[in-house]
Amino acid sequence: MVKQPRFFYGWVIVGIVIVNMVLIYGIRHSFSVFLPPILDEFGWSRGSTAVMLSMNIFVYGLLAPVAGGLGDRWKPRRVMPTGIAILGLTTVGCAFAHELWHFYLLFGVLVPVGMAFCGWPLLGPTLINWFARRRGLVTGLGQMGGGLSFAYGMLVAFIISQLGWRYTYFVLAGIIFALLLPIHFLFFHYRQENKGLQAYGVTEEPSAAKDSVAEIDDIANPMSDGWTLGQAMKTYQLWLLLLSNFLYWGIAVYLVLAHQVQFAEDMGYSRLFAASVFALFGVSMAAGQLSGFISDWIGREMTITFATILAIGALVALISVGDTSQPLLLYVYAVCFGFGAGLQSPTIFASMADIFHGRYFGTIAGLLLTGMGIGSAIGPWLGGYIYDVSGSYIGAFILCMLCLGIACIAIWIAAPRNAGRIRNRWMKIPII
Repeated sequence: MVKQPRFFYGWVIVGIVIVNMVLIYGIRHSFSVFLPPILDEFGWSRGSTAVMLSMNIFVYGLLAPVAGGLGDRWKPRRVMPTGIAILGLTTVGCAFAHELWHFYLLFGVLVPVGMAFCGWPLLGPTLINWFARRRGLVTGLGQMGGGLSFAYGMLVAFIISQLGWRYTYFVLAGIIFALLLPIHFLFFHYRQENKGLQAYGVTEEPSAAKDSVAEIDDIANPMSDGWTLGQAMKTYQLWLLLLSNFLYWGIAVYLVLAHQVQFAEDMGYSRLFAASVFALFGVSMAAGQLSGFISDWIGREMTITFATILAIGALVALISVGDTSQPLLLYVYAVCFGFGAGLQSPTIFASMADIFHGRYFGTIAGLLLTGMGIGSAIGPWLGGYIYDVSGSYIGAFILCMLCLGIACIAIWIAAPRNAGRIRNRWMKIPII
């Protein structure tokens, strides 16, 4: 048995994941900050312009299982620097866009290729590899960087105000190259075996290592290697988890995020103030993701229910904003929606890990992002279309509330609390 060092290197991996999430997803999540100046320059409709974000997340979702599969079968330390290079180059390309189809190709198709091969489809399974226990906490810490990537939009807004939106793309790409490539070449390890270590919690006695939701046997038991993509796709639990992420993040969250800065400007608030609300959302989302450990205590279903209540309440506050005399409602929206979205994200990923963790978890977990990607192909465009037709975002936000409620119900039916029972039933089926 390998003796663990006093300081577990897995915590370095967690820090690397956080930095990666901020910088990689900061490119996508600053879309709503870029949207107003792009609309000002070109005068395109909001619906057609928002399609570039829909395409971005859709392509990303389609590629996520492919990226996760490469992590399972190949060398992530080669895949991820390649993804970083693609992301940086295509981000620079956005600075030269002059037609809508330029943005569709660059931001909508090529940027997500880079993101998929250096982002969460590989970073998420990395954390699961390194940590056999406290998955809710660890995935929450890792995804906290995704929340901070929204706050990163405040920096992006400042750079735009100083240099313009085109030169800002150069700055973002430069940061990607200068920070992420050295980190990956020098410090990143996809599996703990590469450092001669075991996953956190595996070396402990079973009585001490028991997790309230998922036990270390899920990792240590070789039977868990029996999950294949084909087997997972035969379970209704997988499809319910995909449906939940499709509705919660794909449609509801990304619809709102694509248009929240423009909505605040429509209400009469300045662009900088609107960006500051966006940043507050990001900080609150990071706090929600950091609180992902709650699901280790009270269960995945209860945690997502709480996150859903917060998100719906936040949209009620947002709909209630009528003019510049109600900034408090925007703050309530940003805090509650951010915390709810942040809390849901690591919890649903941990739910997937509870049931389907095994040798091919990277591929299976990538499908969760596919569900989000398909939904996001609809959400941002639909929000813009509803506004273009009705002149208001109210109908779009009410639709988001409905999607959030159905997503919560899907989690309860999937029942990750019964993960052990589900695995035992399916692992008795011989692998063909």
